[in-house]
Amino acid sequence: MSALHLDSDWIVPQWPAPAGIRALCTTRSGGVSSGVYASLNLGDHVGDDPADVAVNRSRLATATGVRPVFLQQVHGTHLVELDGHSSDGLQADACGTSQAGLACTVMVADCMPVLFTDRNGERVAAAHAGWRGLAAGVLARTVESFDMADRTHLMAWLGPCIGPMSFEVGPEVKAEFEAQEAKATRFFSRAPQPGKWLANLPALARLQLQGLGVHEVHGNDGSGAWCTVSNPSRFFSHRRDRVSGRFAALIWRG
Repeated sequence: MSALHLDSDWIVPQWPAPAGIRALCTTRSGGVSSGVYASLNLGDHVGDDPADVAVNRSRLATATGVRPVFLQQVHGTHLVELDGHSSDGLQADACGTSQAGLACTVMVADCMPVLFTDRNGERVAAAHAGWRGLAAGVLARTVESFDMADRTHLMAWLGPCIGPMSFEVGPEVKAEFEAQEAKATRFFSRAPQPGKWLANLPALARLQLQGLGVHEVHGNDGSGAWCTVSNPSRFFSHRRDRVSGRFAALIWRG
């Protein structure tokens, strides 16, 4: 397997993935975009110079040696199966593939990227899990795409997202998660603003994955280092900046 040429600030998941599986999460570092998009903005829909975005995406492809497939994400649950004919811009919030040379890719700027593989390294998948997608079942849809009766053979990695001290939501969000799983209550705490709640997105994802039979979950534990809002020099954040670039998490079979 060829060596990768990654920016030193990018995040390489620490998880027991099979030898043939590669994964990473970019940060703001390593690109050519400027201003609020500095520097490695990978989103072509946020107002950045299209030429700069194209250079940034090309740099990512060169660094990894594979083709990242970028989705048009809509906070839903649709999953697309990627092959050599898959183009950028497919409308979906999750993707999977068994083919080598293609990187399942999701872009984020507060929502949580979730990467998946199986113990044999036969398939990989990525999901875009903001609270809407999480509540709607995007993780369930992604897990189901592995078509495994024994889901203990699956593992997941949670990437950076808005942290539990920054993610203020209304009571309707809390109620939606509680309606699906009573244990979700423990992952909401009262916010300083009356009538609002602070939601722990990584913990809610872990709860869902456990319910789906996926018990090997790595990555984001809800601590401050993973929070997109609290780390402006490293992560883009739409909640923090309103106008923001996008970073990406991707996984592929080498």
